[in-house]
Amino acid sequence: MKRILFASWYTGLGGGETDLLNLAAALDKRRYEPHLLVPREGQLTQRWREAGNPVHRLRYRGASTWFLPALWARFPAAGRMRQLLLEQEIDLAHSDYHSLPLLAPAARQLRLPLVFTLWGWWFKPKPWQRAFFRRIPATVARSIAIRDGYLGEPPFMPPERLPVVYPGVDTERFSPAIKGASLRAELGIAPDAPLVAMAARFQRVKGHHIFQDMARLLARQNEAARFIVAGDDVFGVAADKRYREAILDSWRADPVLSERLHYIGFRADIERVYAAADVVVCASLFESFGIANLEAMACGAAVVSTNRGGPAETIVPGETGLLLPPKDPKALAEATASLLNDAESRRRLGTRARRHVVERFSIAASVDAYRRVFDGFTRPS
Repeated sequence: MKRILFASWYTGLGGGETDLLNLAAALDKRRYEPHLLVPREGQLTQRWREAGNPVHRLRYRGASTWFLPALWARFPAAGRMRQLLLEQEIDLAHSDYHSLPLLAPAARQLRLPLVFTLWGWWFKPKPWQRAFFRRIPATVARSIAIRDGYLGEPPFMPPERLPVVYPGVDTERFSPAIKGASLRAELGIAPDAPLVAMAARFQRVKGHHIFQDMARLLARQNEAARFIVAGDDVFGVAADKRYREAILDSWRADPVLSERLHYIGFRADIERVYAAADVVVCASLFESFGIANLEAMACGAAVVSTNRGGPAETIVPGETGLLLPPKDPKALAEATASLLNDAESRRRLGTRARRHVVERFSIAASVDAYRRVFDGFTRPS
């Protein structure tokens, strides 16, 4: 049995945290015992415990992108992590970015293997950090866009040292068999109303303002059209909170949107949102990966997405979804309207999208790749 400690500074349920839950759930419990290290409670810890896995809390501050490796290695939290690794007889540590400057020196002192998963496109090592990142035994990038942004140009270390392992989708949970009629009834949306959905946490890069502009344009063309936005401010960041309030204020002040657009918050049953929609839209300015697109595609939904970042790697334009440049609500409205007006095109896109996800982006494929990384290390005697 290999005990793996997964460290996450975030405890809400964004894409990276959902990915972590999926990975832990899919690991063979006869071979692996997944532990979670966090600085506080949250939705992630609740879901982790519900799966029957241990959670450890240590108070620590997450690193910013400007951290000094030598200084962070001397922080008391690094010593507490080292003690936790010893007490729990951990065989391998796995870290997110914000925990890494503390967990890496703790693991190094014990000669424990460490895996770093790179989820964010904005983590670009500073010159004084590059030697630190080169010393990490294994780094996994969740998309080519993430890897290339992290390495820079020219890359500060060989790209082949960073395998790209795409997050996987649970294709049984996210399936065309899911029905969305009950969600429509819950929201008072007619069964035959054209319905456009988006699933994203509140953060400016996710493009809620672009989605609202698109919805205004569509609503002028199609009086029956309705809209759903699922997601919330999951990380408690001040800038995200301000963005959320600005978006909701704009929504309330618009008589058309306030009547036709539903903000439904975080949904544990997000698959019902995809199932209820005729078209699922990703309006992001940039996506590190774009797991919501693949979840919707697995449900057989027709997807219209901006193309900067991960979606350009996961969607085959015109075959499994439609791709458009970001920051263009008019183009999003036109593409979405074309699908709302053509049921056969929606069906064809959805069928191909489902097959594409099953063949290339299943949770099984993702976990197999991680197992190869985990099993490449042994605990020192």
